[in-house]
Amino acid sequence: MPELPEVETVRSGLNKLIRGKKIKEVKLYDSPKSWPNDKVSTDKFVKGSKIVKVRRRAKLLLIDLSSNYTIAVHLKMTGQLVFVGEESRFGAGHPTDSLIHNLPDKSTRVELKLDDNDSLFFNDQRKFGWMKLVPTPEVENLDFMKKVGPEPLDDSFTLEVFKERLARRQKSNIKATLLDQTVLAGLGNIYADESMWAAKINPKLRVNEISNEKIAKLYESIREILAFSIQAGGSTNKNYVNAKGERGKYLDFANVYAREGLPCKRC
Repeated sequence: MPELPEVETVRSGLNKLIRGKKIKEVKLYDSPKSWPNDKVSTDKFVKGSKIVKVRRRAKLLLIDLSSNYTIAVHLKMTGQLVFVGEESRFGAGHPTDSLIHNLPDKSTRVELKLDDNDSLFFNDQRKFGWMKLVPTPEVENLDFMKKVGPEPLDDSFTLEVFKERLARRQKSNIKATLLDQTVLAGLGNIYADESMWAAKINPKLRVNEISNEKIAKLYESIREILAFSIQAGGSTNKNYVNAKGERGKYLDFANVYAREGLPCKRC
């Protein structure tokens, strides 16, 4: 599943391409789970609406519409968003040939037909992902949104906030705690491992076994590594590519993730 830097890379890329475009039609391809929205709401609040912007919360993409509704998108394990225009193509998600081949194909679940003969395709082999239509003011009331923890790169995410979130899981091991999306938003295996290595913290330790000094270092490492990864275009995880359909470059610089059996870069 994509982590925060990968989803942020997607958001940034798509925001440049589809913001301001009008949705002329919503075409569904065997997609009751992928598009769990009734036809009346789709016709009234999606068709004819303009895309105001694309934003992100944790691993969730949010496409705000001029109708004051939002399409919440979760790619899950095998989802893709592929923009196809007359002169450009921009894909993101699970790296299958659907990113580069003609669409729709057998993995296509939803197509948003835009003006200028452009389209945004939602492909998903395993059908775990979804595009839910929600009134924009109600986005914060989605179960996902109510449970998810703070954004690690927000200014409001201070060291004190981090300590308070960790305090809820004193007897859990630190890696499991970092992966808990109710504790902290967007962190997964790659960036949890990298952050713990940078802070010199054994991932098997319990939260209450880690000193305040090490917690402070972990806080700094998480923020630095996530920021660097966004700049690098995300990871080269086999299940994810960036918004141009290219692999991210972060793992070229990884210190511990996917390096089992290799010499330690620090030692």
